[in-house]
Amino acid sequence: MGSTFAHQGLVLVLVAASMVGVSLANKEWRSLGSHPHPHHPHNHTNAPKRIIVGGSQNWHFGVNYTDWSRKNGPFYINDTLAVFKYDPPSNTTFPHSVYLLPHLKSFLNCDLRKAKMIANPTQGRGNGFEFVLKKWKPYYFACGECNGFHCKVGLMKFAVVSPLHRRH
Repeated sequence: MGSTFAHQGLVLVLVAASMVGVSLANKEWRSLGSHPHPHHPHNHTNAPKRIIVGGSQNWHFGVNYTDWSRKNGPFYINDTLAVFKYDPPSNTTFPHSVYLLPHLKSFLNCDLRKAKMIANPTQGRGNGFEFVLKKWKPYYFACGECNGFHCKVGLMKFAVVSPLHRRH
């Protein structure tokens, strides 16, 4: 039990450190005004962005999406996350899906019991499934396949702590 508690404590510290990193990135972006940052792929304008989660790797097992979101944030209200570009299940591909988890604890533990499926295994084909960040609140995304195995072992999860409001 002690090692489980220690493991959860370590995960909580890592998530907190990630959130601090996102906060610092948000501060950096706000201070840039309308000047694009050379290390970020987005131009900082007032228009909402369409962002493909994972970039050219799309939504696949083994990609560290928490790291991807830290490097590609901040995200803003009304940005569209084309989170769910993935191949439909076949004889050569594993199925993927996307769930919205209700809170940080479920995110940390990849606990899908109270999560809401927002994209099933066939919705990622073509241009992918799109999700608009409509509110200022934390969003926790994860692949729900194999009872959370893709989330836990395949790193298929990420959080948008609280999308920012764009300055006009």
